[in-house]
Amino acid sequence: MLRLIGRDLTLAIRSGGGFGLGLAFFLIVVVLVPFGVGPETARLAPIAPGILWIAALLACLLSLDRIFALDREDGALDLLATAPLPLEALCLSKAVAHWLTTGLPLSLAGGALGVFLSLPWPGHFWLTVSLALGTPALSLIGCFGAALTVGVRRGGLLLSLLVLPLYIPTLVFGADVARRGAEGIAAGTPLALLGAVTLGCLAGLPFAAAAALRVSLR
Repeated sequence: MLRLIGRDLTLAIRSGGGFGLGLAFFLIVVVLVPFGVGPETARLAPIAPGILWIAALLACLLSLDRIFALDREDGALDLLATAPLPLEALCLSKAVAHWLTTGLPLSLAGGALGVFLSLPWPGHFWLTVSLALGTPALSLIGCFGAALTVGVRRGGLLLSLLVLPLYIPTLVFGADVARRGAEGIAAGTPLALLGAVTLGCLAGLPFAAAAALRVSLR
C-alpha cells in the first residue's frame, strides 16, 4: 500500500494536477466571494465557515475523476486488479493518496485563507481542525464515486452528481464546527459527529468501492 501511495503521489506531482489544482481553485473562490457579497466584515464573518467549507468541498471534487481514470487509460488498473493486493486495500490507498494531495493542503491553507473572509480568529483553529477531520471522508466518498464511474466515458459530471449528496453530512458538521468555534460556542458535539462520519466512511467505503470496481472491470 505504501508503494502504491508513493506512486500516486509521484504521478500527482509530475502531472501538476494534484497539489496545485485544488489549492488554486480554493484560493480563487475565497478571493472572489468578497467581490460578490461585499467586503464588509459584518456581512462576511457569519458566512465565512460555510463558504470556506463549500470551497474546500468543490476543490476536492475537481480531482476525483483522476483517482482511477489515468490507471484505467494506460492499463495499470487491470494489472493492479490482478495483483496480490486486495482491491479494498487498493481503494483505500487511492483515497489516502487523494487526501494527501488535496485534503491535507486544503486543511493547512484553510485557516490562513479565512483572513480573506474576515473569519474571527478563534474560527481559524476550528476551521483547520474540521477540515483535517472531514476531508478524509470527502476523499473516501470520492473514491467510491470514482470506482462507480470508472468505466463511464466522460463520467465527471455523473461522478459529481453521485457524490455531492453524500458530502452533505460532512459539510453540515464541518461548517458547524468552524461556526461554533468562531462564535466561541462549544463545538464538541458537531466535532464528534464529524469524526463519526469519517470513521463510518473509513469502515465501509473501501469495501463498497472495491465491489463497484469489480463490477466496472468486468
